[in-house]
Amino acid sequence: MSFRRRNRAQEQTPQPMSAPPQQPALERPYLVIDALGRKCPIPIIMLAERIREVPIGQVVAVLADDVAARTDVPAWCRMKSQGFVAEETLQQGWAFHIRRSY
Repeated sequence: MSFRRRNRAQEQTPQPMSAPPQQPALERPYLVIDALGRKCPIPIIMLAERIREVPIGQVVAVLADDVAARTDVPAWCRMKSQGFVAEETLQQGWAFHIRRSY
């Protein structure tokens, strides 16, 4: 029987792993709307009232902790032809990034 002997460096060398996919860095929002603690539909109303303050092509972020906002904000973007960029998980709630289209 033949035994192959390894040196300690070989035993402790970790196997290469594929890197997890990197998420692209989010663009810094032009305007942040703080709707934390507000229930549906207030975050959407706040967004609708203030999106005109953002230049076309810029991003607005809506901070919300009402779980309904996770479906309401993307749905509002589709209905209003605004660009839903991303949902970012925060320690408290989420930041929804929207790009003003018109």
